[in-house]
Amino acid sequence: MLKKSLTEDAQEVFRAIALIELGARMQVLESELTLSRDRMIRLYREVKGASPPKGMLPFSADWYMTWLANIHASLFYNTYKFLRNEAGCSHLDALTKGYRLYLEHCSHSNAEAVLDLTRAWTLVRFFDAGMLQMTSCCRCTGKFVAHKHDLQNNVVCGACQPPSRAGKTKKAAAARQANQEAVLEVVSIKNEVPESQELQEAALANVAVSMPPRPSLVAQAA
Repeated sequence: MLKKSLTEDAQEVFRAIALIELGARMQVLESELTLSRDRMIRLYREVKGASPPKGMLPFSADWYMTWLANIHASLFYNTYKFLRNEAGCSHLDALTKGYRLYLEHCSHSNAEAVLDLTRAWTLVRFFDAGMLQMTSCCRCTGKFVAHKHDLQNNVVCGACQPPSRAGKTKKAAAARQANQEAVLEVVSIKNEVPESQELQEAALANVAVSMPPRPSLVAQAA
């Protein structure tokens, strides 16, 4: 068995750190890297300050077919394909760089990142396994994620034709309620300010009336 050079070993460590910082699970690290499991667990604890989580990885391609998840998955995979085909990046570099670009886009748009790194990695594996395909929208001509062998003609993506209750989730409703309460609180504070000023002016007027009149300086001099 050939031993890796120190440079190759260091590059593997840096790749592992980059994946862990982006939220990769142990199964992703074991599939993409050649480091031993013990070293990757130690790296995970050093980077995250906790042991790696346990549990199964996502295994269903239907998760990517829901309205919001499909939009985010299509955005990431189009970025991944561009980095692979046009920029000439390797699979792992396209995965990490594409996911960083996806996070930057969500941050710039003030949108929540629905796709975590594990979901993004699983999405790429589903495409490699021939379970998913990219279908062109007949309105915007953009390509979105769809099941393999689905219809290809006269298909509309979720961004051009969202469902009737798109965005009406419990979290969105709670956010709208919080915004409404904040607006009402600001309005009530603004309405209370003039009243307090009027009360202060009335109190000063009462004090001025109750005080005896003082002689003017001209009268005092006389």
